[in-house]
Amino acid sequence: MAFNDLLQQNFTAAIPTHHCRPPADANLSKDGELEAWLPRDRQGQPESCLLFTIPQQGPPFPNGTGANGTGATQPCTNGWIYDNSTFPSTIVTEWDLVCSNRALRQLAQSLYMVGVLLGAMVFGYLADRLGRRKLLILNYLQTAVSGTCAAFAPNFPVYCAFRLLSGMSLAGISLNCMTLNVEWMPIHTRACVGTLTGYVYSLGQFLLAGVALAVPRWRHLQLLVSVPFFAFFIYSWFFIESARWYSSSGRLDLTLRALQRVAWINGKREEGTKLSMEVLRASLQKELTMGKGQASALELLRCPALRHLFFCLSTLWFATSFAYYGLVMDLQGFGVSIYLIQVIFGAVDLPAKLVGFLVINSLGRRPAQMASLLLAGICILVNGVVPQDQSIVRTSLAVLGKGCLAASFNCIFLYTGELYPTVIRQTGMGMGSTMARVGSIVSPLVGMTAELYPSVPLFIYGAVPVAASAVTALLPETLGQPLPDTVQDMESRRRGKPRRQEQEQRKKMVPLQAAARENVL
Repeated sequence: MAFNDLLQQNFTAAIPTHHCRPPADANLSKDGELEAWLPRDRQGQPESCLLFTIPQQGPPFPNGTGANGTGATQPCTNGWIYDNSTFPSTIVTEWDLVCSNRALRQLAQSLYMVGVLLGAMVFGYLADRLGRRKLLILNYLQTAVSGTCAAFAPNFPVYCAFRLLSGMSLAGISLNCMTLNVEWMPIHTRACVGTLTGYVYSLGQFLLAGVALAVPRWRHLQLLVSVPFFAFFIYSWFFIESARWYSSSGRLDLTLRALQRVAWINGKREEGTKLSMEVLRASLQKELTMGKGQASALELLRCPALRHLFFCLSTLWFATSFAYYGLVMDLQGFGVSIYLIQVIFGAVDLPAKLVGFLVINSLGRRPAQMASLLLAGICILVNGVVPQDQSIVRTSLAVLGKGCLAASFNCIFLYTGELYPTVIRQTGMGMGSTMARVGSIVSPLVGMTAELYPSVPLFIYGAVPVAASAVTALLPETLGQPLPDTVQDMESRRRGKPRRQEQEQRKKMVPLQAAARENVL
């Protein structure tokens, strides 16, 4: 969801063809008078940011010269004239974010990414303290309000401020939704639910292309994609807080209420009535004695097992996002309609995520994560050595690499949620998402190395996921494994606790595990 909002800026901040506006006193009534003011580049197109100091006679000449080859030019001082045939209105045309102000357009994008980074850290930590549901309700409201206000922003600084707030809240929504799914779904359905969530994102890409084509003015488009979040805010009040989070916080009364409500919704009232405080207290004795209280974010560095997870998963999050955004920038050279590009971005995800789901569900999370990163890196590296004139081959490799990275994103969300224990799961997810934002911020900087050699960025974008794929071998497999609730659960699994002993222990925990996860759900 957050990433679809990011792709929205491809339309709201699109840069149409433009050229300088001649002086106000210029006589533009005659045909061709406007052309006399415009220098031409080597391809014969009007310069976007230069204007002759005086009109030139004769046909327009390239390299900024007039009929006598000595025409002096100057930067645009009277504004710009835009081609509004494709984009009648964008933030670029409204606030003239071109030429010397072109960096301001990137500033809006960077501030949005900063917001996503801050939201991942702040809301990830708060969700472990206050609960998933409360933060999700807040994030929906913040997204609705900030997005709507951005549509009515009177100036560029105000627009940037509301985009930053949107980035923060959308990061919280994506993290909390995934965590609630992981913590409520039975073991055998987690991969399926995670894949379906990924397909919803792909569906959003298709819808965005159609909506942007139907509503080309940026304020209308911004408002149209923001208003539905008011409905999501109202609907989110009906969400049920994670029973795992309640139990890890020692709130057995609310745990019981949540489980009984889920049992009632799923038509398992008999199983729900069998649950009681005494039964819960007996089955959750380990959590109450060993997992009391919430683990702080510093535990990610203090505890050896958590520290190992943190560094490995941070590498995977960074590599996936870094290569993804590097490819997205490269894919913009298709030379076709931006709306078609948006559809291609969504279409390639469909088979990629299906294959990823089959691998995740049959072979496991670790092989899926390793293969998706390795294949993506190889595609990008090969693309770096393919000649520039072989556009079909280069485009095919880029699309294949992008699909692999989409599958990697799908897997890393699920994998991270299954590896971290409940007491610090949301904080861990938030830190992983934070590293992904760092990757997306660093990625455009690497693109600047193209000035040294055109293929240098591709070599870097490809080498990082290939190297990160090796890190996956250091992580445990979670296919078919129950979620760890405490750090002690994870530590015991890391030490290789006998599987039979663990299974016998879980059989004793009938109310929360069997009833809540299988019978109740």
